[in-house]
Amino acid sequence: MNRTLLLRLVLVAAVVFAVTMALLPKPPHVPIDQFGDKFEHMLAFATIALLAAFSYPTARLFRIGERLSFLGALIEVLQSIPSLHRDCDIHDWIADTLAITVVLLIVWAVRRQRGARLP
Repeated sequence: MNRTLLLRLVLVAAVVFAVTMALLPKPPHVPIDQFGDKFEHMLAFATIALLAAFSYPTARLFRIGERLSFLGALIEVLQSIPSLHRDCDIHDWIADTLAITVVLLIVWAVRRQRGARLP
């Protein structure tokens, strides 16, 4: 199995895990709960953004960012379904998008730096 395929499988698993946890009516407690809801959102989407950037190295980072931000917004909309007993919070989506943006800017800077060093 090549590296790209493995990374894409890990990316899919991370997205499925994040969406499942976000939509479970009573998600299990995890050790990072102590840091708060926004930290959980940012950690999840930072991880997903990094995996996406590595999984699709030729994709435009802006496209990855917009699609992941849309996923965060979609999760918030789905959390407004009454039977899920979850809360739709625009601040969660903002935290998601901020984490995505920071990670992808770092990836962009590293790629640019590495490109400048190539002969």
